Amino acid sequence: MDPFEIIEQYYEKDSPSYNILVRHSSDVANKAVKIVTNHPELNIDKKFVWEAAILHDIGIFLTNAPEIECYGTFPYIAHGFLGHDLLLRHHLPKHALVCERHTGAGLSVEEITHLKLPLPLRDMRPASIEEQVICFADCFFSKSNLEVEKTPEKVLNGLSKFGKDGARQFEKWCELFL
Repeated sequence: MDPFEIIEQYYEKDSPSYNILVRHSSDVANKAVKIVTNHPELNIDKKFVWEAAILHDIGIFLTNAPEIECYGTFPYIAHGFLGHDLLLRHHLPKHALVCERHTGAGLSVEEITHLKLPLPLRDMRPASIEEQVICFADCFFSKSNLEVEKTPEKVLNGLSKFGKDGARQFEKWCELFL
């Protein structure tokens, strides 16, 4: 499976949104694959991690995020479950779960409810080790500042603004993956 062929069904190749998506997703995929390579004891599926990391943000074009050249109608926070629904149409259920479960350090039903997020009420926390590696790697990169990889301290500071659960999860991942 070539993830770029799927992306090109929704994005015009070399358009600003395509370039932002592919650059960001490639950075995430490279970091995730490096983690997998450095931790053979975790028996992580490297091929799947690369594919799913490339596809994890495919739903952004459906959101209203002009700062990253996306002019859809949904709020940006919805890009994960929107990408999930897209990838289900391609018969990629495991890849779809990565889309849905990668926001921040993942979102519980309680967090979705408490923060009044416009999302389906279901557990959107990464479950498999592959989902966790991709979610962790994604925390280090922003689509609005493509040249910079955040430090773990900066990621932790950002996650802490939304509550303790995400920050705690990130700290656990730092111990496991770094």
